[in-house]
Amino acid sequence: MKNQVLECFKKLFGGEGEIRTYFAPGRVNLIGEHTDYNGGHVFPCALTIGTYMAARKRDDRKLRFYSMNFEKLGVVESSLDQFLMGAEKNWTAYPKGMMWAFGQKGFPVEQGFDLVLYGNIPNGSGLSSSASVEVVTGVMLKDMFGYDSITMTDIALFGQYSENHYNGVNCGIMDQFAIAMGKKDCAIFLDTSDLSYEYAPVKLEGARIVISCSNKKRGLGDSKYNERRSECEMALAEIQKVKEVKSLGELTEEEFEQVKDAIKSPIRQKRAKHAVYENQRTVKAVTALKANDIALFGELMNASHVSLRDDYEVTGKELDTLVEEAWKCPGVIGSRMTGAGFGGCTVSIVRTENIDHFIEAVGSAYKEKIGYAADFYVVDVGDGAGILA
Repeated sequence: MKNQVLECFKKLFGGEGEIRTYFAPGRVNLIGEHTDYNGGHVFPCALTIGTYMAARKRDDRKLRFYSMNFEKLGVVESSLDQFLMGAEKNWTAYPKGMMWAFGQKGFPVEQGFDLVLYGNIPNGSGLSSSASVEVVTGVMLKDMFGYDSITMTDIALFGQYSENHYNGVNCGIMDQFAIAMGKKDCAIFLDTSDLSYEYAPVKLEGARIVISCSNKKRGLGDSKYNERRSECEMALAEIQKVKEVKSLGELTEEEFEQVKDAIKSPIRQKRAKHAVYENQRTVKAVTALKANDIALFGELMNASHVSLRDDYEVTGKELDTLVEEAWKCPGVIGSRMTGAGFGGCTVSIVRTENIDHFIEAVGSAYKEKIGYAADFYVVDVGDGAGILA
């Protein structure tokens, strides 16, 4: 893929000068959904699909962007003097947001770029194509300007900062962190309250991860994401009147049951319950994986989906259909929605010999019930973002 991006770059912008190439993966979260802004744990892994970038520094402040995924847009021209916070009209909002964030954090971007991008993550799928673009831009800026003091954790934080403040999406840290810090054949057990983390090997002997993409488009910014977030913040504030606690992620299930009546609205109570119980499920799931208990890991994935459907109400007909059809299939160890919800993807762990049947059975049932097709990706767990040699 790298060579195709390079060829495209040379055709559009010429082959002279120093053209460098970069890659940032997409990510899938195995368990721990809507916990990352509630001070809880998440368990994502980087994928081997992602975003490729070819870039070359310019001598002026002009920016020229081209995406092989949005060929109709052609070359989008801009400049380092045109940062339109919250008002960029296309995909360039993500690399520009990152350039702006670098400046805000004391690492000015003083020269423009010619950039070509290609992503083989399905857009709008919930596998973090936007965070992947942010992180690959961060790796490029660090490299081009020799900002050696910037760590990969910093790049993840800059990405979250640009998403929050430039693009107006109130996201947590998980997506950017998983993409920046991914490690082959491992998932990241991340405590979002303090960014402490450990790598846990994902050993799925005789099984693979299958991502089912609903093809229902959703945008985080205009989904109910920010609404859920504020419901949790209000619930936390109500709990804090009766118990000293910094985040919902600090509570055990027992502690939550003792204080839940402080939350005055039944809806907010359900939202908070999901945040607390999902966090505990994530802790148990990692313990199960370390003990090679894949069956228990799968049961916790299934319970996660039920909670996201009933208590957090972020699934919708498309995701529920994919998961419920998956649960009927032989060889399915666990299946749940992944990402923000309201469309996007599910993640399933499926025994290798059952994958073809799974794709056929879930695919035909989905098309019959929803009216259009789902896409399926059998994926591997890959490394985080970096420079391509």
